[in-house]
Amino acid sequence: MKRETYELLERYMICCMEDTAHDKEHIYRVLYHALEIAKTEHGVDYDVLIAACLLHDIGRKEQFKNPALCHAAVGGEKAYQFLLAHGFEPSYAKQVKQCIQTHRYRQNNPPQSLEAKILFDADKLDVAGAVGIARTLLYNGITGEPLYSLLPDGSVSTGETDTEPSFFHEYKYKLEHLYASFYTEKARAMANERQAIAAAFYNSLYGEVNASYQNGMDELERLLEGTDCVNII
Repeated sequence: MKRETYELLERYMICCMEDTAHDKEHIYRVLYHALEIAKTEHGVDYDVLIAACLLHDIGRKEQFKNPALCHAAVGGEKAYQFLLAHGFEPSYAKQVKQCIQTHRYRQNNPPQSLEAKILFDADKLDVAGAVGIARTLLYNGITGEPLYSLLPDGSVSTGETDTEPSFFHEYKYKLEHLYASFYTEKARAMANERQAIAAAFYNSLYGEVNASYQNGMDELERLLEGTDCVNII
């Protein structure tokens, strides 16, 4: 890819990024992950891969405003129209579009081309390990979602059976299981190096929060039911 082409795509990407959990630095990390993965694969079309990496999240703004929209579908179409408007071949624009449309963590729309699989893996790597935990917490803060929810008995839920969003729910629903979803061996190896870090963080956070509730509720109950009461006049 020529530098002027890269810079054209980069400028368009930057003007589309508003979500701090999916900012331009996320884009660069995904791109760099993808290039690292691509070195271990054969027949990679780097022009398609680089463009798809740079533009894969340009539909985030639309999804944030309307959660019913899929940013992958919106972003794929935006990228397609942008490339056509700037004189790129329709076949090339279509390949980039297809990569973007299938990069999201969904089982009903898997990536097909090698470039799409690399983008998928690179994007998922940025949800793995410590970075993934940090980005998830940042996104929770943006959307106002809590760290955890409580069970009917007042204890802290692990997130496994939750229906309402929270960090614990996101970890149990998505983050804990993404390590089996990679397509390339390189990405799988990179993810496995990060898995223990994410698990340790979740387990430590749950342990600390749960202990405070269990100990605190028991102590509060003891004091409320104690015989040494203070008369309120």
